[in-house]
Amino acid sequence: MTTQLSPRTPGRPAPKNGAPTGAVRDVIVPSDISSLVAGPSTRGAVTESPGRSLVAGRALAVLRIVTGAVFLWAFLDKLFGLGYATPAARAWINGGSPTNGFLSHVTVGPLQGFFGSIAGAWWADWLFMLGLAGVGIAVILGIGTRIAAAAGTLMMLLMWLAEYPLARFTSTGDPTGSTNPLIDYHIVYALALIAIAATAAGAVWGLGRRWAALPIVQRHPWLR
Repeated sequence: MTTQLSPRTPGRPAPKNGAPTGAVRDVIVPSDISSLVAGPSTRGAVTESPGRSLVAGRALAVLRIVTGAVFLWAFLDKLFGLGYATPAARAWINGGSPTNGFLSHVTVGPLQGFFGSIAGAWWADWLFMLGLAGVGIAVILGIGTRIAAAAGTLMMLLMWLAEYPLARFTSTGDPTGSTNPLIDYHIVYALALIAIAATAAGAVWGLGRRWAALPIVQRHPWLR
């Protein structure tokens, strides 16, 4: 609704309130001035369509499931010796060590002595395997993604330090084969886990909503 002020007829006496004489142009005064005071920040704002939100949620769900499958597959391969990274003779169920094969061959980085000292230790094997299984299952199901992201990121950073892509040569002088001094697949997996937890990606094609509705999870948000 607007109020229109018509021009005053020339020669008519000025009003008593002292308004100036002469023609007055039409002035359109909007009754709702919210559009004027809202400022340019709200004009032309891009709003996310429901279709775009659905596509983004599904894309994050695919990322979540694939990332979780990477961890779970590593666990199964080391547990049963499926013949890919771990032969059957070195499977955990056959007495093999999930950490010995990797950590005993660390020849780069400032922590190579530490990693060599814990290679094959029973507690290191258990922590490593529990971490792979826990992160993989939690991320695939979309539950406890914050804990899974923290644990998985810690695992990836430790493995990054073990491979130490900053080094171009090992302690014996052999080339390390590093193709990037900073970003390798361990960093990519860690960032994927963080993104999954930060965006609550378990809500789509997962059990994230039901998990978040549990009373204990509502009391302790870090369990989400």
